[in-house]
Amino acid sequence: MPIPTPFYPRTSALCESHEWRDWSGYLAASLYEHLHDREYYAIRNAAALIDVSPLFKYEARGPEALRFVNRVITRDLSRCAVGQVIYTPWCDDAGKVIDDGTVARLADDHFRITAADPNLAWFQDCAYGLDVDIRDVSSDLAALALQGPSSRQILQQVLRGTNLEGLKYYHLASAQAGAIPLTVSRTGYTGDLGYELWVAPEHAITLWDMLIEHGTGYGIAPAGMLALDIARIEAGLIMIQIDYISTRHALIPDQKSSPYEVGLGWTVNLDKGGFIGRKALQAEKAGGSKWEMVGVEVDWNSLEAQYARYALTPRVAGRASRSAVPIYKDGRQVGQMTSHTFSPLLKKYIGIATVEKQYAGYEDRVSVEITVEYTRQKADARLVKTPFYNPPRKRA
Repeated sequence: MPIPTPFYPRTSALCESHEWRDWSGYLAASLYEHLHDREYYAIRNAAALIDVSPLFKYEARGPEALRFVNRVITRDLSRCAVGQVIYTPWCDDAGKVIDDGTVARLADDHFRITAADPNLAWFQDCAYGLDVDIRDVSSDLAALALQGPSSRQILQQVLRGTNLEGLKYYHLASAQAGAIPLTVSRTGYTGDLGYELWVAPEHAITLWDMLIEHGTGYGIAPAGMLALDIARIEAGLIMIQIDYISTRHALIPDQKSSPYEVGLGWTVNLDKGGFIGRKALQAEKAGGSKWEMVGVEVDWNSLEAQYARYALTPRVAGRASRSAVPIYKDGRQVGQMTSHTFSPLLKKYIGIATVEKQYAGYEDRVSVEITVEYTRQKADARLVKTPFYNPPRKRA
């Protein structure tokens, strides 16, 4: 049975929908009101509070902590300065993705790793023979994302004395919210300006109340998983078990993916020396990948025409879909769209897809399967680069 996060006394009181989901064994609000519209627009037009405490969190500390993390991940952590955060996948020996997350360098010999799935046993195995201590600190830290264009103004009032203007994208700093010590990182899963706050569980409620108090005039609102799902698709951000299957969960080899096949080739540093999966990834780099991850924009006129055949208007607004649908090229299935949604901001139906590499040219015309009145139809679409939405304020 899912258990409450440290923010549950506040999130449960606000969750009018009573709709919850199990996120890594914790209760996570799907949406707070009966529709998720206001929560989505809080992310894009004001500021949203998202409880991300269920993330798995691990710390590596010791003389060989850097060597350990570099053994596990595909990126070169020696290039990461203290106070910097990187996003990276990690792979098995075959170069297939186990998980993806962030690595924060808290000190020369101290790192914090976030993950979607449990990874403690894997990390401990990878640390064998090294002078490093690996700890699961998931329950030691509550985590709260403050995302949206007003997030900096709100947070600056709460974290007085912290220069948020000087906090670069994917960097972190120690801060004080009144008497509460915490870490603030300029990170998030919305593709917008935003921050994540890492705090001891006993201070979670006080921190939440301070943000609500100072953010009320800016239109702050709690946001659940439904609004977050739309925002992360707009940002072109992938989700484990949806846009790719972890090697731990794959039932057959063909379900596994390499970083090159899930749009994370840019994270693979083959020159940094040995790391798990390097030989396999070298071979794939030389020989080419079978799949490529792309964005999809569905042609609205084509979509509308399919619904018009049944005297209907397109029924695509609302919740994002995590149900994969086929993609066709010249009548042949060449891939699948794994996450898709109507973007309220862009006024487009968009998706994240995996397509055979030979058919994955940007601006190429394809068709996607849709269901209208229980019948399968096809709508025209084109392949595009992600992200679909990338405001300058995210990095400014």
